[in-house]
Amino acid sequence: MHAKTDSEVTSLATSSPNRPVYYVQSPSRDSHDGEKTTNSFHSTPAALSPVGSPGRHSRDSSSTRFSGSLKPGSQKSSNGPRRHHHRLKGEEKQWKEFDAIEEEGLLDEEGGRRGIPRRCYVLAFVVGFFVLFTFFSLILWGASRNQKPIVTMKSISFDQFIVQAGSDGSGVATEMVTTNSTLKLIFRNKGTFFGVHVTSTPLDLSFSQLAVGTGTIKKFYQSRRSQRTVTAMLQGSNIPLYGGGADLSSKDGKPTSPVPLNLNFTVRARAYVLGKLVKPKFSRRIQCSMVMDPKKMGVAISLKTSCTYQ
Repeated sequence: MHAKTDSEVTSLATSSPNRPVYYVQSPSRDSHDGEKTTNSFHSTPAALSPVGSPGRHSRDSSSTRFSGSLKPGSQKSSNGPRRHHHRLKGEEKQWKEFDAIEEEGLLDEEGGRRGIPRRCYVLAFVVGFFVLFTFFSLILWGASRNQKPIVTMKSISFDQFIVQAGSDGSGVATEMVTTNSTLKLIFRNKGTFFGVHVTSTPLDLSFSQLAVGTGTIKKFYQSRRSQRTVTAMLQGSNIPLYGGGADLSSKDGKPTSPVPLNLNFTVRARAYVLGKLVKPKFSRRIQCSMVMDPKKMGVAISLKTSCTYQ
């Protein structure tokens, strides 16, 4: 506990024999790999310990042994943290690169799964829309085809039927017929969700396959689930009969016997169910056989049982 005097230090120095000098080798601070060391030595010798001083000797020997024991492992103690630091940096860098690569791979895979171009969605939407629209149009078309309009012949009346001798445009003498009649029919639209536009082919009134009167039905529109009575005029003026008029007998221009006649025409209708995209067509061919009685001029002749419909 008390400081030693100069006499004690001198006696200790003279009493201790000469001991070998120890040199401590320290690793180079410039080495970063921890394996190569420089041959730098401390030139200062270790403190000598006298023989008679066990405490000092034990301290010096322990320090010397400690220094010697650290000799092979001093590289680990001095360069260990630095190498560990560099190794952590390297591993961190590798992990960052690996994470970046893995993330790019995941993005690529995710892009491969989800990266569908927008125009593909647009194309799919357009195609799906047209498919659904076509399917819906076919449904409407099929439903409308089952709702065909109905044409019912009602009656015909002859206001005039004259048979007289004459000649055609070339001067050939033959029997000539002049007729004037009125035809009535009922047109009914059964459509529950569409109206129809109605027209017809020319109405031909014939005798022995020779047309003696013609007429037309004016175009009209019939709304859904409704009907109307249609009237058409059939007229013929100075129609030559040629050889067909041989069976006709007349007096004062009037036939003396009933005259068999035939009526042929076709009623056409078109519906605009979905604009001009869905427009079903309907047609009804009508053939009627009748007898014109000269005694019933101006009297309506029923045609309910005299016509066929196709």
